Parts: sequence; C-alpha cells; structure tokens
Amino acid sequence: MVKKKSRKDVRAKKHLRIRNRFSGTAQRPRLSVFRSNNHMYAQIIDDTVGNTLVSASTLEKEIKAELEKTNNVDAAAYLGTVIAKRAVEKGIKEVVFDRGGFIYQGKIAALADAAREAGLEF
Repeated sequence: MVKKKSRKDVRAKKHLRIRNRFSGTAQRPRLSVFRSNNHMYAQIIDDTVGNTLVSASTLEKEIKAELEKTNNVDAAAYLGTVIAKRAVEKGIKEVVFDRGGFIYQGKIAALADAAREAGLEF
C-alpha cells in the first residue's frame, strides 16, 4: 500500500533542497520565512557565521498590536515591511530569499513584495 507523505514532510524536504542551492553570506544574507497556522516569522541570517542579523514575527507585541489577525495576507505584508525597515537600519540592502519550502503565492508572496517595496533587493 502506498503511503502519502504529510504536507509537513514534503515542505521540509523542499526546504532542504532549496538550502542546498544557496546560503547567506555577510555581503548578501538570507531572508528566511516560516509560517505556521497562527503566525509568521522572518529572519535575516548570515550562514557563514550562523548568526541571525535581523528578525521579526507576528508574535511581537508592537507588530501584533498593528494587526487584526496574525495569519493572513495583510499580516504577511506588514511583516515584510517591518523586516525590511529593520534590515535597512542595520545596513542590509541585498538578501537571498528563502521561501522555506512554501509555495510562492499568497502570504509568502505578499511578504516578499512588501519587503521589496520597503527597500530590500532580491
């Protein structure tokens, strides 16, 4: 009998394949995105050292206060602008986008577009 893999396992395998293709450097760090059923998380990572340079999530009080819901497209777009503003303040302009194995549509695309409009290049 053929057993169908869970969505979580499929996403994790896709993410590993994506991570084998690129990694973040000091000049061009990686913008990693993760979404759960209730929240979204974004962080900018320098993989050569293994440090998180900038992070933002819908769990933070100041971000959560601005949002009606934390798991929709509007929340993703707002999170994209926040992460981009924090990155530009730290002097980061170019990043590599890591969609985390998620399909590039909906929340992931909204976050990416908002980050581009707020000043990040990828």
